[in-house]
Amino acid sequence: MTNEEKNLLHVKRYIEKIPALPVTVTKILEICNNPNTSPIDLNRVISVDPVLMGRVLKLINSAYYGLSNQVTSLARAIIMLGINTVKNLALSTAVMQSLSPKADNQALNMQGFWRHSLCVGVTSKLIAKARKIDPKELEEYFIAGLLHDMGKIPLNNTLTDLYVQTLAKSDREHCSLHVAEKAVIGYDHREIGLIIGEQWKLGGGILDTIRFHHSLMEYFGPYKNIVFTVGVANYYANVNEIGFSGNRYPDPTPDEVLKHLGIQWELFEDISEEVVREIEKAQIFLKIATEEG
Repeated sequence: MTNEEKNLLHVKRYIEKIPALPVTVTKILEICNNPNTSPIDLNRVISVDPVLMGRVLKLINSAYYGLSNQVTSLARAIIMLGINTVKNLALSTAVMQSLSPKADNQALNMQGFWRHSLCVGVTSKLIAKARKIDPKELEEYFIAGLLHDMGKIPLNNTLTDLYVQTLAKSDREHCSLHVAEKAVIGYDHREIGLIIGEQWKLGGGILDTIRFHHSLMEYFGPYKNIVFTVGVANYYANVNEIGFSGNRYPDPTPDEVLKHLGIQWELFEDISEEVVREIEKAQIFLKIATEEG
């Protein structure tokens, strides 16, 4: 068995031990994939999960939304938050509680990692908003951006020494992190993230984003807007060193990507302050998602 095969086996064994998505979350994803879904359908599922119900109410009553009167009705909270936001809270909760490492001796600083992920999520959402994307779809951009790098976590947790070498190689040779991962480990975080995403049966837009966010010009699937948007947002977050993804030398974004999206880099001058504000607001979203039940 080659070193690459041993590394992959080690990571796969770790992934196999990651808990499956809770039944409630799986049901929520199924319901939300139905275009005829109503808040009543979601209310029926969430009301039997007191932990998730508590999180939904915490979110609507948090500073993230800044309401003057407290909301105590789950049905009202779902209507006010919107089906996609509730879906993303449920999914984020499951993902982060399953993947967040408990040990401290990690190659990646996890606080910096999640800040980077949040930046990509909120930037993707703001780009989509600037492009006049249907408001109902904006949360899909956020969650795809939030989860695009999740394959780094098993690499970070299981192959820590090799991942330290990977980060060092990327810094030393000024190459993109996924290139260094391939060279040192034999696999990159996109391939590992895809294994998790498929195991959890995540939506096609999220899966394709995980797989293609470093190879945008190879993507010809139906989720080009999401994949390209997250790719651009990821580059922005890395170049401006917002959070820490380990990728200080990202590959330049092809001009064709910006052309497809119909945006210029000047857009980021307009939204940069809003990105920072939205990250701070989204920290609350993340905190609620990672709180113990």
